[in-house]
Amino acid sequence: MSVPEDLQYTKSHEWVRTEGDTATIGITDHAQDELGDVVFVELPDEGATFDAGESFGTVESVKAVSDLYTPVGGEVVEVNSALENAPEKINEDPYGEGWIVKLRTSDTADLLSPEEYEEVVAEES
Repeated sequence: MSVPEDLQYTKSHEWVRTEGDTATIGITDHAQDELGDVVFVELPDEGATFDAGESFGTVESVKAVSDLYTPVGGEVVEVNSALENAPEKINEDPYGEGWIVKLRTSDTADLLSPEEYEEVVAEES
C-alpha cells in the first residue's frame, strides 16, 4: 500500500491536504479498496459548516454505505461535483481526481502522519 507522504490522515481513513486555510479531503486508497466499487457519493452543500469529526456525507459501494467524517472543522467552499456522475473516480484516483470536498478550516482534529496511518492499517489487517 502506498501512502502519500504529503498528506495527513485519520483513523477513519480520510486524508487531508492543507494549503493555507483550505483543506482538501478524500478517502484513502485503503478505504476505497475495503469498500469496493463506489457507486454513489452524497456530497454536502457549499456553505455548510462542520466541526472536526462530524459526518459530512456518505460514500456508497456495492458492499456498504459508509459515513464520511471531516478531519477538520470549517466551511465547505467546494465539492467535487464530478463525483455525482463518476463516483468511480474515488476508486481510480483516491488522492487526485477522487477528492471529495474542500473546507476553509476553522479547527483541526488529531491528524496522523503517513507513518502513523500505515500503523493503523497494519493493525486492522
